[in-house]
Amino acid sequence: MPIFSELEADQLDTIEKIVRHHHYQAGETLFSAADALDQLMIVANGQVKVYQLAANGREQLLYLLQTGDIDGEAALFENQQRTSFAEALVPTDVCSIRREDFQALMQQYPSISIKVLNVFGKRLTQLERQTTSTATESVEARLANYLTETAAALKTDTFKLPIKKKDLATFLGTTPETISRKLTLFEQQGLITQQAGKVIKINDADQLLLTE
Repeated sequence: MPIFSELEADQLDTIEKIVRHHHYQAGETLFSAADALDQLMIVANGQVKVYQLAANGREQLLYLLQTGDIDGEAALFENQQRTSFAEALVPTDVCSIRREDFQALMQQYPSISIKVLNVFGKRLTQLERQTTSTATESVEARLANYLTETAAALKTDTFKLPIKKKDLATFLGTTPETISRKLTLFEQQGLITQQAGKVIKINDADQLLLTE
């Protein structure tokens, strides 16, 4: 788990004792609104959409969690309730740490708590950079990153898009029409092949990531 990558071996052994492992199939719910927000969740592998339901019952995408992303940091320090829903878009492995376990860990091993908090700080910096890149990177670059990350999560170069184009457009800050145009452009460049049923085949991942 990237969030603990800077801890030493003996500290990682201690962390492992309080980590719970979960596997979700595509379409399974990880959490729902009004559930207790009482654990830190780390996506070890996979892809998760987090959304809210509007008054008319329609989904409103909030964000996607990819491999290495964390969710629910506030759960480690205060009692809250979930206000959103999370659904696995592909087979997903999740690691979680309960609030009481983490707090006990901090009391028993102050050095671990300091290092973990430092990692949280770096994570916030990364999120700030990600926000900046969303504002400055081209749609092509953001779409290319999404496609390669999805392929990595599924461990295959050929996959069905696990998310609707309108939700993908929301995630990438663009329109469904633009997504369709960019996919066609990638195909014309020989970077991907589009197949029936929203299936994408990545022909050249390295070159795709060079898209600007």
